[in-house]
Amino acid sequence: MPTLSESSRGARLLRNPLIRIVLALLSIAIPFAIVATPFNLFVQNRVLRAVGALLLTAVVLCAYCVYVRWVEKRAVAELSRKQAIPEILSGLAFGALLFSATIGILAALGVYQVTGSNGWQPMIAGVAGFILFGVLEEVVMRGILFRIVEQALGSWIALGLSAVVFGALHLLNPGATLLNAAAISVEGGVLLAAAYMLTRRLWLCIGIHIAWNFTQGGIFSITVSGGASKGLLQARMAGPDWLTGGRFGAEASVVACAVCLAAGITLLVLAVKKGRIVRPFWSERPTPAKPAEA
Repeated sequence: MPTLSESSRGARLLRNPLIRIVLALLSIAIPFAIVATPFNLFVQNRVLRAVGALLLTAVVLCAYCVYVRWVEKRAVAELSRKQAIPEILSGLAFGALLFSATIGILAALGVYQVTGSNGWQPMIAGVAGFILFGVLEEVVMRGILFRIVEQALGSWIALGLSAVVFGALHLLNPGATLLNAAAISVEGGVLLAAAYMLTRRLWLCIGIHIAWNFTQGGIFSITVSGGASKGLLQARMAGPDWLTGGRFGAEASVVACAVCLAAGITLLVLAVKKGRIVRPFWSERPTPAKPAEA
């Protein structure tokens, strides 16, 4: 397989950001489909499906590493094992804190009300799925789209473009509207890209993404991106859509947008201070961002 270091027509093609994005997506989509298809068609047992979700998580990470090593011909620094555990734990704590703060504000406004408990089983049942989609979306959106666009056009264009795409993809979800997509772009697109920019690794944004969705659906039983969820608590939402998020869930609420945007701006400020911003190729000094500590 041709690599970026080879002086060939193939190497020149691989320097094209769009081609690299397509190749990276295919490198993940093909093995993902091969493994996911039999589980979707033949497995109904909840435990086995949870095992399948964790297996698919491993497939996504391995396929991404194979793409980077074979096509980009470099070490997969963004999945450095040395910082994996502390950054994942930090992301889990931060994501849970952000959504808990959102719910706390909504509860103070009388929008969110706890009415009972569903017990621990519904909360645990969804963990594997939240892990899978947190990893998959971060590898695709930040590991592939943001990172490759950033190398060509700089951090700020990559941030804006990846945020728009991230929000637009959520239009495929049940009950989604343009306002919902805009909310996801502002809160998730900015926050998660900022987490990647700060650390130059995927672990922090993966942890934030998993914890945000798990806390939302697995604990507070709030609709997650249009998908109904049953978690630990029984609850109800009452109020205007701009506060509740409507059918899409509380992450489309103006409160969630404000909380996550504030967090995202904070991470961006830290990233700028640490010199983690990549300038576009037309800049007078197109220097690469300072890498985070390995």
